[in-house]
Amino acid sequence: MTELPVALVTGASRGIGRAIAAELAPTHHVLLGGRDSGTLTEMAAGFPSAGVFAADLQHPAEVERACAAVGRLDLLVHSAGVLRVGAIADLPDDAWQESFAVNLFAVVGLTRRLLPALRASRGQVIAINSGSGYTSGAGSAAYSGTKFALRAFTDALREEERRHGVRVSSIHPGRVATDMQEELHRLEGKKYSPEAWIQPAQVAKAVRLAADASREATIETLSIRPSGMV
Repeated sequence: MTELPVALVTGASRGIGRAIAAELAPTHHVLLGGRDSGTLTEMAAGFPSAGVFAADLQHPAEVERACAAVGRLDLLVHSAGVLRVGAIADLPDDAWQESFAVNLFAVVGLTRRLLPALRASRGQVIAINSGSGYTSGAGSAAYSGTKFALRAFTDALREEERRHGVRVSSIHPGRVATDMQEELHRLEGKKYSPEAWIQPAQVAKAVRLAADASREATIETLSIRPSGMV
């Protein structure tokens, strides 16, 4: 029996990350990334082939310990993230620090630790960015700032790792029907209708497209926008 390729998906316990893990499950051994090992273990039991990557990505020691248990790795999907919104004049320092710690620094640290395994497999990194990685607006400076920086990171990583055979893709969804989106609507004082926004499974299909690209091609960037038709 052929050994399954191994995919690590961060933020796998909910939302987009959970949908990506489910999409990859038929063809990969999926390492479910998150903080709650109990929840992840329960999830893993429902997958054809899965394991747990339990770590708080803001704690380097936990990340180091979890990475030490990873042998082969073919695909690293960065899906964990936080949303902190507010006017620049009002948003406190800790909101900025948490935003960059989770949305950027954790991605950088995890990628660096796992690059040897990805190089060995001539694997792939896929980052779930955002439409906010291209434009910013009132109230979104912190979140957009992290996503602009994430785009810079993935662009540089793509060029640096090409010679090692590692492909890098950046997926930029617009508003997705997740609990984060529900929270954003609440902060905006707007009615939330999940059916009006991109579904997590659609973002997962974009990840599948990038992951399945044959070796002579790379899906470098992919933007997904709400159609406004629902």
